[in-house]
Amino acid sequence: MLAQPLDVLSRVFGYTAFRGQQADIIDHLIAGGDSLVLMPTGGGKSLCYQIPALCRDGTAVVVSPLIALMQDQVEALRQLGVRAAALNSTVPFPEAIRIEEALRAGELDLIYVAPERLLTEGFLKLLGACRLALFAIDEAHCVSQWGHDFRPEYLQLAMLHERFPTVPRIALTATADGPTRAEIVERLRLGEGRVFVAGFDRPNIRYRVVARASARQQLLDFIRRDHAGDAGIVYCLTRAKVEETADWLSQQGLTALPYHAGLAAEVRARHQMRFIKEEGVIVVATIAFGMGIDKPDVRFVAHLDLPKSLEAYYQETGRAGRDGLPAEAFMVYGAGDAAKLRQLIEGSDAPDRQKRIEHQKLDALLGFCETTDCRRQVLLRYFGEQHGPCGNCDVCLEPVASFDGTEAAQKALSAVYRTGQRFGMGHVIDVLLGGDTERIRNLGHDRLSTYGIGAELSRRTWQSVFRQLVAMGLLVSDTAGHGGLSLGADCRAVLKGERRIKLRHDPADDRRAKSRTAGARVAGAVSFVEPGDAALFQALRARRRALAQAQGVPPYVIFHDTTLAEIVRHKPRDLEGFARISGVGEAKLARYGLDFVAVVVENS
Repeated sequence: MLAQPLDVLSRVFGYTAFRGQQADIIDHLIAGGDSLVLMPTGGGKSLCYQIPALCRDGTAVVVSPLIALMQDQVEALRQLGVRAAALNSTVPFPEAIRIEEALRAGELDLIYVAPERLLTEGFLKLLGACRLALFAIDEAHCVSQWGHDFRPEYLQLAMLHERFPTVPRIALTATADGPTRAEIVERLRLGEGRVFVAGFDRPNIRYRVVARASARQQLLDFIRRDHAGDAGIVYCLTRAKVEETADWLSQQGLTALPYHAGLAAEVRARHQMRFIKEEGVIVVATIAFGMGIDKPDVRFVAHLDLPKSLEAYYQETGRAGRDGLPAEAFMVYGAGDAAKLRQLIEGSDAPDRQKRIEHQKLDALLGFCETTDCRRQVLLRYFGEQHGPCGNCDVCLEPVASFDGTEAAQKALSAVYRTGQRFGMGHVIDVLLGGDTERIRNLGHDRLSTYGIGAELSRRTWQSVFRQLVAMGLLVSDTAGHGGLSLGADCRAVLKGERRIKLRHDPADDRRAKSRTAGARVAGAVSFVEPGDAALFQALRARRRALAQAQGVPPYVIFHDTTLAEIVRHKPRDLEGFARISGVGEAKLARYGLDFVAVVVENS
């Protein structure tokens, strides 16, 4: 080992203490152990391999799926004085040769490489001639064959263990439910490694879901009211809707750029670069955008269509507020959204078993949309975590219209039990409605005591009831099997009448329901109390912007807004004071200290 982790954290990155499980993960990797790390976006995953790369002998090889992510991280590391490089399809041949020579000579601390390049025989032979510190497999959920970001090349990365058995590996992701976690461990052959789960909560993100009225106008009102001048991402389901929405927002005076796979590569690259390097740019995109974006100051993520699952929703909304400052996840939800997604599932090439799983995941997402409970509780429960009411989502801030659904819940739970706890929602609802289907007759379910007892509610209302019961944990959806429903551990008190159940009114069945938004507004990402502090913050941002433009780099690789806010609070007037600011390491102190101290002096 060449250096101590805490010393590297302070000297290079400018921080005095590790967060959460970072220290344990770093120690395990430095000692040569393999691991799978699940940590929320903005939780500091990159440090978990960057610090061991600087503590172990040799070069760390980081497998990254997207070019933008490589470029961002390499530039950020170079700003810190770390010897980093990337090899991908955009690197000119002479430059690639120079990088490979530097790798062979041991002159790089980290090299970022796409899986396609890594798996070529020529590059593997090159690695065989090098001293390697570790392998880091970023965005490890890409190995999940039916996941939302599947990359087939990731399936071949298990060979790293066979070819380089003494080099430790760390796989990292911000999103993976239980089955996906197991799939990552199996496919990457990490069975002998440790699994670190740092939790899924992103307390700085406010979750808000509104009933669809006029989606584009609702979005515009949201941006103008709460996020004027902020950077954000708007997700749409289709390319056509992306184009239409971006054009409409531009006509309203916003800087909005489309991004989808149907655009020319140079257009996508130009729009992505503007989003990264400029401030206040909004990208309207399909899910083709965002996975590799390291921009920390995205203040909102909006969905004008439902994402495909809660995993996808968590991954996409996690691109907001990576700097830890307040951010928002805003979603417009309509009754027809689920039908579109069900059509996509049924029209896919997935086997029937996978389609059943995808339908159940969609039901969990709809339960999140319709819940009367704290949204953060529902979201975290899906990932196996328990959480109290957050006080920072729309349901907590403005309770929704609801009704006493105890009797409906009892009927639903009884029907699941009487049918054997192995059928999906559609069949159980058929039983409750007294459906005359061949399947019901063949199974004898028309002779059950629960047959026809739910005729007072519509099918759509029953669907809402079942989704909410799944969201509450009173029913359990078998997402890893045939999609059957079974009773949850806490259902007995409901069945015995000892617990009352409150259910959300289905807006699709209430034509008088109006779109509402949470009454409380998200406070500014950075707020100050002292007179003149806001002006100093803007002056620091202006200096940062000028320095970034001169170097052709994003402003945030110089300093995050959180670091600028620290400068405002402490107002260092010399380099000694500036060195004590969180996020200021030795390289940045030498490179930028005098510039920013001068701004403080000029504006104090």
